[in-house]
Amino acid sequence: KGRPKGLPKDMVQMLADMKPGFIRFPGGCIVEGRDLANRFQWKKTVGPITERELIINRWNTEFSHRLTPDYFQTFGLGFYEYFLLAEDIGASPVPILNCGMACQFNTGEVVPLDELDTYVQDALDLIEFANGTTATKWGKLRADMGHPEPFHLSMLGVGNENWGPQYIERLTVFKKALNEKHPEIKIIASSGTDPEGDRFDFLDDKLRAMNIDIIDEHYYRPPSWFLSSANRYDNYPRNGVKIFAGEYASHTTRPNGPGKSTWEAALSEAAFMTGLERNGDVVEMASYAPLFGHVEGWQWSPDLIWVDNLQVYGTPSYHVQKLYATNKGTSIVPIKRDGEFVAGKDSLYASAVFDAVAQQLIVKVVNYNSKPMKVNLAINSKKKPAATAEKITLANANLNQSNSIEEPLNIRPKQNTITYKGKTIVETFEPYSLTLIKLTVK
Repeated sequence: KGRPKGLPKDMVQMLADMKPGFIRFPGGCIVEGRDLANRFQWKKTVGPITERELIINRWNTEFSHRLTPDYFQTFGLGFYEYFLLAEDIGASPVPILNCGMACQFNTGEVVPLDELDTYVQDALDLIEFANGTTATKWGKLRADMGHPEPFHLSMLGVGNENWGPQYIERLTVFKKALNEKHPEIKIIASSGTDPEGDRFDFLDDKLRAMNIDIIDEHYYRPPSWFLSSANRYDNYPRNGVKIFAGEYASHTTRPNGPGKSTWEAALSEAAFMTGLERNGDVVEMASYAPLFGHVEGWQWSPDLIWVDNLQVYGTPSYHVQKLYATNKGTSIVPIKRDGEFVAGKDSLYASAVFDAVAQQLIVKVVNYNSKPMKVNLAINSKKKPAATAEKITLANANLNQSNSIEEPLNIRPKQNTITYKGKTIVETFEPYSLTLIKLTVK
């Protein structure tokens, strides 16, 4: 948008090109901090940039394999700038706030319940900062910073990867206050650090009993987990509680090693995402994490988009995310094989949506096989499809391939037009590929 002292244009363009529906900020563990003094406090990130207090980043000393003693937070990018970024690229803001608990992998410091009011008030004041009129204290600050119009905040996260009874106790206090004063705001709650196990089961039961709006699930797992979990949400309760896949990535190595977003990782994510899309009535949102990494300044890997001081490139996972995000349609269309969802049999995965605006049927097929797969796609519709379709393929025969500063487009989508007769498409899907078929149906 050409804002003075704004964010790097090439980085924001990569993000905007994905057409994200939302931006979750400021992220995960920095919300908690190693201790509560080190937590992310949004009020210290607004107002004049020169007056914002520098603090150490929670990731400064987290991993011994990658020491980053110069990793600090200047808050030049604060909550006001995050709200502007979301607005500029047409995304909804999804801020995450501390719930009164530091990272439970670090100090695990907890605020006593009778001292939690300050944290709850921070949440209420943030809503006022985002949506309040200029006659309010925090709405006036927003206006003084240059944005008198509201930011239209509609959802808010309470805690990040927190777990256990202590989290539920504090979340209950937040929920009561937020529901009373701002019933229009949806609350996103943590389901902990893992997608299964005792911690997860405890939180899932408690959060559903509380009738929380959205449950935030995180999973950093190997490709095999993503492949076997493509049907994860097929049997989830349809009781009104929604799921947010708030942080996920396929790791060919654990984050304490030099992990890369290889084609193996990206393709397993693509297979898993057919299940996210198929269950869009339950899975309300999903976001890969982390978003950006500097090739000389990273602390966690893999990341979606990499930069140096001159260039930016998208990983194979970036291209997968972009293809899904820009082809999400407006409604889900069932796609089955022998009466079952296409979720891994013969290494095939598939989902389909209809875009009512473009009048297009969009089919996504993952072939996680070393051999080509010939498939007949029968279109069961009273409407007549066009005789041609757009085909987009993201493929590589070598699962270990990736992109880099030197070869930023080593793995990228290719596009062509296919023709067919009637309502059956006979198509051969390349080995190790994600393919989109987009056909007009009127």
